[in-house]
Amino acid sequence: MSSKRLAYPIFRIVMLTVVVMTLVIPFAWMVLSSFKSNLAITDPKQLLSFSPTLANYETVFGVADFLPFLINSLVIGLASTLVSLVIGVPAAWVMARYQMTKSSTGVLVARIIPTISLLIPWYYIFAQTGLAGTYTSLILAHMFVSLPLIVWIMLGFFEQLPIDLEESAQVDGLTPIGAFWRITLRLSTPGLATAGILSFIFSWNNFMFALILSSAQTRTLPIALYNFISYASIDWGGLMAASVTITLPVCVFALIFQRYVVAGLTAGSMKG
Repeated sequence: MSSKRLAYPIFRIVMLTVVVMTLVIPFAWMVLSSFKSNLAITDPKQLLSFSPTLANYETVFGVADFLPFLINSLVIGLASTLVSLVIGVPAAWVMARYQMTKSSTGVLVARIIPTISLLIPWYYIFAQTGLAGTYTSLILAHMFVSLPLIVWIMLGFFEQLPIDLEESAQVDGLTPIGAFWRITLRLSTPGLATAGILSFIFSWNNFMFALILSSAQTRTLPIALYNFISYASIDWGGLMAASVTITLPVCVFALIFQRYVVAGLTAGSMKG
C-alpha cells in the first residue's frame, strides 16, 4: 500500500515536469536566440554558451519600426474586445435568464465556423463599402470570433448565478436591467475578465485576418513577423526578437490575471 502511495506523487512530479519542459523549452530557446547572431543560432555548440547582443532588438525597434505595428495591435485588440463585451454580455444574460437554447446553439455554431472560409466574402464586402484596409474592417472581423466566445463564456457564468438575487433586487425597487447592472454584473467579474482576456489574446495573435484585410497603415504585429522572412533567407535573430516582443506582454498579462481565467472557465461546470 505504501508503494502505491509513493508511486502517485512520483508519477505526478514526472508528468508535471514533462508538461512544463514541453512548454518552457521552446519559449526559453526563443528568448536565448533573440540575443544571438544568426550564425550562433544555427550553431549547436553555442546553444547556451554565446556572446549576447542587442542587435536584434535594435533591428526590431529601429530598422523594422515595430511601434506602429504595436499601436495597431493594441487599437484593434482593445476595440474589438470592448465592443464585443458591450454587445455580448447583455446578450448572454438574456439568453441565460430566458433559457434561449436555440440562440445559444446558434452562437456556438458561429464560434466553430472556420473563419478562413469567410475571408473572401469579408474582403469583397469591405472593398465595396470602402472599408478595406481600415481599423473598422479588422475590428469587425475580429468580433466575429470574439463575440461568440464572450457570449458562450458569460452564458455559463450567468446560468450559475442564482436568479433569486435579481428577484430580491427587483422586490427592493430595481428594474430587471437595474438588477443586472448593479447585482449580476458586479458578481460576474471573473467571467468578464476571462472573456475579455481570451478575446484580446485572440486578436493580438491573429495573423490571417490582418494578412488579408489590413493595409500598410493598419498592419499588426503578427504581420510584422512576416517581414523577417524573405525569398532568399530568414533573419532568425530578428524573427526571435520580434517573437519575444509579441509573446512576452501577453504571457505576463495572462499570468497576472490567471486566477480570473481559471474561475471564469470553470464557472459553467458548476451548475446546480
